[in-house]
Amino acid sequence: MTNQVARDHTASHWLGLESSVCVVTGAAGGIGRAIASTFADAGARLALLDRDEAGCHETAEALRASGVDAVAIACDISDAASVNRACEQTQRKFRHADVLVNNAGLLRAGGIEDIGLDAWNAMLAVNLTGYMLCAQAFGRGMLARGAGSIVHVASVAAHHPQTWSGAYSPSKAGISMLSRQIAAEWGPRGVRSNTICPGMIRTPLSRAFYEQGDVEARRSAMTASRRIGEPRDIAEVAAFLSSHRAAYVNGAEIAVDGGFECMLMDLVPRPGFEAPRTA
Repeated sequence: MTNQVARDHTASHWLGLESSVCVVTGAAGGIGRAIASTFADAGARLALLDRDEAGCHETAEALRASGVDAVAIACDISDAASVNRACEQTQRKFRHADVLVNNAGLLRAGGIEDIGLDAWNAMLAVNLTGYMLCAQAFGRGMLARGAGSIVHVASVAAHHPQTWSGAYSPSKAGISMLSRQIAAEWGPRGVRSNTICPGMIRTPLSRAFYEQGDVEARRSAMTASRRIGEPRDIAEVAAFLSSHRAAYVNGAEIAVDGGFECMLMDLVPRPGFEAPRTA
């Protein structure tokens, strides 16, 4: 089930996340809520951050109803003071954080020619600076303990420009380099940093796309898996990267896109190499 909150502990011993404290930003819905649910399935304790305070509390309450130790914390990750307060609240509740999943994001349309400086800065403030601020705040405790894992949710847009998304793609590319920079600097001190690049995921923000005509069929046809991804597809990878099972994965970038990126050459006309048509 998508965004399920029912607990399933069958995989928790394999991941080894029992009682770990996991911080998830953008936890009010979509991918963030699915990540929170997946960590809860693995027996983790959760600090859920989002500037959508009502949605964040809704996520936390659903998890607590199933016996999960979860706290909702209102936080605007683009504001350093807000991030530091959220870190202090997490420490008061759980003493420390073992895992940080940087997931909160902002998407606004606008081409390079017309985008204003305020819009550009707003996008970078959330999608890039916010990730850095959270890594700094929660990473200090990880560095002090000599252990921790940070997972950053970027996008396949980090690799491919999208017209009329002039600030979004650069901000996501920045996340990829930020993650590798953290891995290079903090890896020797016991803190891992990795990136997930989702593509073609059905979320509350993108659901309207798939309700229009044949958009879902056309998008599905552009993936090797021939389907649109769900938030849980991202959440499962985030849980693995956060766990001790991925102890030697550091500075990596994983595309979770159903094989979209490996299908790009199929968009190029190649007479004589087309797949045979079926009747």
